[in-house]
Amino acid sequence: MITFSYEYKLIPTTDQEALIDHVLEVCRKVWNFALRERKDWSASRKCPINACSLVAEYIMAPDAPYPTYHKQAKSLTEAKTTNPELGSVNAQVLQQVLRTLDRAFEDMKTRGLGFPRFKKWGRQRSFVFPQMLKNPMVGDTIKLSQLGVVKLRLSRPIPEGFEIKQARIVKRASGYFVMLSLQADVTVPAPSIHGHPLGVDVGLESFFATSDGELVSRPKFFKSLHRQLELLQRRLKRKTLGSNNRRKLNQKIARVHERISDTRKDFHFKQAHHLCDQAGMIFVEDLDFRIMAKGMLGKHTLDAGFGQFLNQILPWVCWKREVHFGKVNPNGTSQTCPNCNAHTGKKELSERVHHCMECGYTTHRDVAAGQVIRNRGLSALGHSVEEAVCGGVLTGAASAQPCRRVSLRRGLGKNV
Repeated sequence: MITFSYEYKLIPTTDQEALIDHVLEVCRKVWNFALRERKDWSASRKCPINACSLVAEYIMAPDAPYPTYHKQAKSLTEAKTTNPELGSVNAQVLQQVLRTLDRAFEDMKTRGLGFPRFKKWGRQRSFVFPQMLKNPMVGDTIKLSQLGVVKLRLSRPIPEGFEIKQARIVKRASGYFVMLSLQADVTVPAPSIHGHPLGVDVGLESFFATSDGELVSRPKFFKSLHRQLELLQRRLKRKTLGSNNRRKLNQKIARVHERISDTRKDFHFKQAHHLCDQAGMIFVEDLDFRIMAKGMLGKHTLDAGFGQFLNQILPWVCWKREVHFGKVNPNGTSQTCPNCNAHTGKKELSERVHHCMECGYTTHRDVAAGQVIRNRGLSALGHSVEEAVCGGVLTGAASAQPCRRVSLRRGLGKNV
């Protein structure tokens, strides 16, 4: 079973926009009510048996069961008979809100994530239709429960053999979007080990450096629009809370943030395809960018979006392009010589040239790190650089070239 997610821009009518906003508002109220119910149950059982709480707590019966998803879903069904606002929204949509809340509590316990938070007006951005109608896509329109036929911008066709399983409606600053979950009953094998190996080292001076000596400069997505955001937010603090002018200005600020996010994501996809065009195997460091984001260069690290690029986009593009993707141990990649594997010692951030005192190999520091990453990736697969370039047990573009011994300096184009 393979699952894809395709996103399309919706072009709803005025009535459909009002209906989407109404559904989002009801979903927000259901989320807040269910969250408050769970918090009250927990707070009523935190006080010691021999002491009172310093703050007021909601008193519940000692035998009251914990409000799980199934109990809250049953209560929701009963509440719909007396609350006409709940009855105006698709029942499965509201049940998905409770499922999302239940999953948030599970993630808090198992993955150490934060406690779910209440959502103020306008913070509910999406809702899900877990089941689709029969033949929902007709031309450039999609048929959704309660919304009816909605026109969309069909930027790419639905792949043949895939079935639309569910749809998520998302509201953003630039409009309304639908994210379709597509499934097909097929099995796709993992990409085989073939072609030219490439090590990729990311950084702030250059967005990434490859083992072949390519350096790609880092675009400063946030800094380029920082001044515009600063002016808009300065005007925002003078607006009255709850006024229409404040709401319109918030929309402008959100649109700038969305433009930054879209530009960054587009750059990441283009660079991922650029790397896949020149390699059959790509190796990167297995880094935790959450730690890097807490340092003095955290703002620039978050602006570059290394986590999105290395953990989401690049693996996806490699899988789609049938390129092998692997992660290696990141320890000491800038302290090891890729030519003789000698330890060169710790380098300061201002030192941008790698020079090995053992073998005399000199190259750019980030390129040397990319070559070390490539070597570690090949070692994990049980191959050497000579085998990868000359063909040997590997197949791909390199095997079509005449076999020759190539040193680890291949990133500079020096053959021996």
